[in-house]
Amino acid sequence: MKTTEFEVQVFKAFCDENRLRILQLLRSGEMCACNLQDVLTISQSTLSHHMKILLESGLVASRKSGKWTYYHLCPEGTNKAEELISFYLEVPNEASASCSCEENQQKNAHHTS
Repeated sequence: MKTTEFEVQVFKAFCDENRLRILQLLRSGEMCACNLQDVLTISQSTLSHHMKILLESGLVASRKSGKWTYYHLCPEGTNKAEELISFYLEVPNEASASCSCEENQQKNAHHTS
């Protein structure tokens, strides 16, 4: 299976403590960039970097109002991310799971006896 750009962007979004904190904050609702910056105690350029990654992942959307930018979770993006994570973490049922190491070990044991 080929990894898509969307998958890479979603997992990249989850791979940083500040981005996870931003996602937690946005669960409460829309926030202005200046409020995010104050809560996280990070510089404007650092916040901008993290927001770019979150926007590219589709997890977050933004809107401008005058000179202010407001961010919120994007339901479509979060639903797609949830499906993606579920896909990667789906555990196959026991009957279909097999290991080639076990098969090779059984073959070798049969040939040596």
